[in-house]
Amino acid sequence: MKKFLPLLLLAFVSLFIFSCDKNDDNNFVDHDTYSVAYDITPTFSKVNSNLYEYNAAFNTQLGTSDVLLVYMQTGLTNNNAQIWKLLPYTFFVNNANNDQVDYSFDFSKFDFAINVNSTSTLNLDTNSTYYANKRFRVVIVPASTGKNAGVDFSDYNSVAKYYNIDESKIKTKN
Repeated sequence: MKKFLPLLLLAFVSLFIFSCDKNDDNNFVDHDTYSVAYDITPTFSKVNSNLYEYNAAFNTQLGTSDVLLVYMQTGLTNNNAQIWKLLPYTFFVNNANNDQVDYSFDFSKFDFAINVNSTSTLNLDTNSTYYANKRFRVVIVPASTGKNAGVDFSDYNSVAKYYNIDESKIKTKN
């Protein structure tokens, strides 16, 4: 009996060792983060003649698993549907210098910035059409879906569909 008890104890412990598996095949669902989208028509501030920027703070800080996407409205379709381009986006100017205007953004959990930057030969001071009255859509989504989410982030409609963004509830912020 004395030899049988250690073998029984070893068998009992090994049962728990093999039942613990670090590979979790369950899909994680982030229930505390939801998608938020809103429109802005920012007033850009001059940094220099080739760079204008807009800075805004979030009302509440982003969660650690939140990601910011920023789209710029670049026009309308024949059916008056809005056309959105994901930033960064480069607009090529049809002029003798082949100038370009770059739209980009960055963000932290507290704030974000949108930048409009032109080539050295294109002075934004005299070409405000590249930054004045531009409409942007700010979209906050959970990053937990990862790169294999099956959503094309460059296509706003794909993002809206995947994250169930209700277009009728998108508000404009100042």
